[in-house]
Amino acid sequence: MTDATVSDPGHRLKPLSPVMLRELSVRSNVRGAAQSLGHYGAIVLMGTLIWIVSSRHGVLWALPLMATQGYLVAFLFMAVHETAHKTAFKSRSLNLTVGYLSAFIIGLPYEYYCLFHWDHHRYTQDPQKDPELIVGVKPTSDTQLAIAYSGLLQVAGRLRLMLGHAVTGRVIVPWIPETKRAIIVGEARAYVALYALLFALSLWFASALLLWIWIVPLVIGQFFLRPYLYAEHTGCDRTRSAFQNTRTTYTGAIVKWFAWNMPYHVEHHAYPTIPFHALPKLNELVDGEIVHRGHGYLRTTRETWAWFRRQRQGG
Repeated sequence: MTDATVSDPGHRLKPLSPVMLRELSVRSNVRGAAQSLGHYGAIVLMGTLIWIVSSRHGVLWALPLMATQGYLVAFLFMAVHETAHKTAFKSRSLNLTVGYLSAFIIGLPYEYYCLFHWDHHRYTQDPQKDPELIVGVKPTSDTQLAIAYSGLLQVAGRLRLMLGHAVTGRVIVPWIPETKRAIIVGEARAYVALYALLFALSLWFASALLLWIWIVPLVIGQFFLRPYLYAEHTGCDRTRSAFQNTRTTYTGAIVKWFAWNMPYHVEHHAYPTIPFHALPKLNELVDGEIVHRGHGYLRTTRETWAWFRRQRQGG
């Protein structure tokens, strides 16, 4: 048992009826467009403010704005995640467009992530097969644990893997099947080439604009994103049931909006075909079945941190 609130373990799951599942699984281009445009609109607005403030008053005055931008940019991960499921939009082409763009911005190759995430859903909490556990950090001190919660190790590892794919042309991670490895190599090389082009253009125009509105905020944003991601499964049971191996965290409306409703994570893992905008309704139907509950991300982060420490101290 973890520090999280636990519901009655004897309570038997009542599956959704086919009609209810069909109604909740309806995808919407309108809802997807509203969510995507709202998220990207906030990023453009914040980026404009950073540019104005930094050019008029200096970069230091824009640091609070960069922190806010960091949250917004880092949480484009949620757009990548939802479009990987092809549930953000009814249109496949819109899913791919938003997915590829968001993935490029956060430095996470889209096709690679789709395969990574597919195995995560197939083998959630299986330490031998779940990619999130395989690549996850295993801190041996509080210092290493703090670095893990910063997200910087994860970003560095992601970029190192992408560069390795691009330079060597080899893909050896087990969640990428042989038939997909050429696609992953080509994708990595395209990403590296585009990043190099943007870097060259920045040097050509002697502009630090992308540094202040994109790169620095993205790094800062990991300090918000990583604790959020650790809340999804850390300390949950290692079973096949999504109602036992995943945590739903109850939080405020703004956090849920920029996270594309993924704090309803038990609901998502139990019914991954249901789009983000229907998860609050799904929560109303299955709330009583949820075993692991987080109550706000500050409290949940304290609980996941404590869990990591107990694991380390227990060997």
